[in-house]
Amino acid sequence: MKTDRSPLGLANLGPLAQLKAGRLPERVCRLLAGLWIYGLAIALMIEGALGASPWDVFHLGVSRHLPLSFGTVMVLAAVVVLLAWIPLRQMPGLGTIANTLLLGPFADANLALLPTPDALWLRVAFMLAGVVACGFATALYVGAQLGPGPRDGLMTGLTRRTGWPLRRVRTLMEVTVLAVGVALGGTLGVGTVVFALAVGPLTQLFLRGLVVRLEPPAGEAVRGEAN
Repeated sequence: MKTDRSPLGLANLGPLAQLKAGRLPERVCRLLAGLWIYGLAIALMIEGALGASPWDVFHLGVSRHLPLSFGTVMVLAAVVVLLAWIPLRQMPGLGTIANTLLLGPFADANLALLPTPDALWLRVAFMLAGVVACGFATALYVGAQLGPGPRDGLMTGLTRRTGWPLRRVRTLMEVTVLAVGVALGGTLGVGTVVFALAVGPLTQLFLRGLVVRLEPPAGEAVRGEAN
């Protein structure tokens, strides 16, 4: 059976096929580790106070208008983003559910654990570490091939449909959501700009070494997701 894989090895498998494609314990561990590191990355950028990521500028902007924690706003926003998957025919999975339900609480937990630095050099270090950690974490849990999170599923779905490189789609998404977040009262900073420009290329770079190569179950076609 001929299969169509992307150069990065990402496959658009259905939910059951994702679970049957092999190396499941390893992939679940990668998924959970990636989500925790992503929560850490979010907290690092917020505590660095030099500008959050574009999505988190949006989440912070929304939280200014609702009596909800930052993490709770993240969960609600993720549910809304899932609706955009319908026209893209993006396949959900265990990773989609885990991202939707766990990333917000992981971010809240890391925000409670991390201190707020006073020294400028430490704030810069927090910001840069957060950007790199986000690219690594995204590649780790997307590469586990258990279904991307809502925001990353939108990214990979648009990449597959448009034929554009992943880094271009991710950058356009970040710039768009940033504009909405600022309009809602979120704070724009140098860290926001660095994140918007760097996270796409970093994610693509890390994906080259972190995608788990799968063999689909018999009879299950594989469709490439990204290039």
